[in-house]
Amino acid sequence: MMRTNLLATGLILGLTTGLMATVSPVHAETDSSTIEKIEAAVADERRPEADRVRDANRKPLETLTFFGLKEDMHVLELLPGGGWYTRILAPVLNDNGKLYISIGAERAAAALEGEAGFENMTLIPFDRARFSRPEGSRQSDVPAFSFGVKKLDMVLTFRNQHNFTATGRRNLNQAVFESLKKGGTYGIIDHTRRHMEGDHAEVWRRMDPVLIIKEVQEAGFQLVDYSTLHYRPDDELRYEVGRKSVTGNTDRFTLLFIKP
Repeated sequence: MMRTNLLATGLILGLTTGLMATVSPVHAETDSSTIEKIEAAVADERRPEADRVRDANRKPLETLTFFGLKEDMHVLELLPGGGWYTRILAPVLNDNGKLYISIGAERAAAALEGEAGFENMTLIPFDRARFSRPEGSRQSDVPAFSFGVKKLDMVLTFRNQHNFTATGRRNLNQAVFESLKKGGTYGIIDHTRRHMEGDHAEVWRRMDPVLIIKEVQEAGFQLVDYSTLHYRPDDELRYEVGRKSVTGNTDRFTLLFIKP
């Protein structure tokens, strides 16, 4: 089972090695001031206990450092769900930067509205009527659209690409590309699927990382780097990520792209 995980990792490494020669500079490093703010946000006693227990698995400090987050950036988080990462990102960016949240973000926005440290967070409304679901599919289509913001420094999405069909991902990636400034970065994490494995019920919330790289590059991005932060050798890549034997321990790919 480790061999299948390493296959996907090796494919990513091969793609990365070829591209690193053409991508310069490599993404900016997170500075010490931002690291201190991330640490403070993670330690904030207002964070729900249910969020805290996931820290060891999700590694927010290491993940955001890998993505090159800086406290003065303008950042868009996509599909924040209940706001797990939002509760960390917003306080980090509150004084000198800005956080936007969009697509299924209303619940997180309502939960955090009015809280200290979240004053510089803005909801970009997204009409869920735009979504359509092909018959027999668990994934959603979304037509071409715009977030209505430009020249962002960074867009992040955590475990969400699997929610969309190939058409939906293409339109999402294009909207992200258009929202970023030149040199802006796009960070993606999702549950790993074996390379070239087809769709079926057990893996529908998993994505082939090589496919994701191909699709994001087709939108105009270049691959900058990948991380093994969320590599899990004991995830066999065989089962639905919500199963008790898998949940909280899925192998996840972590990719960083840049708008050239």
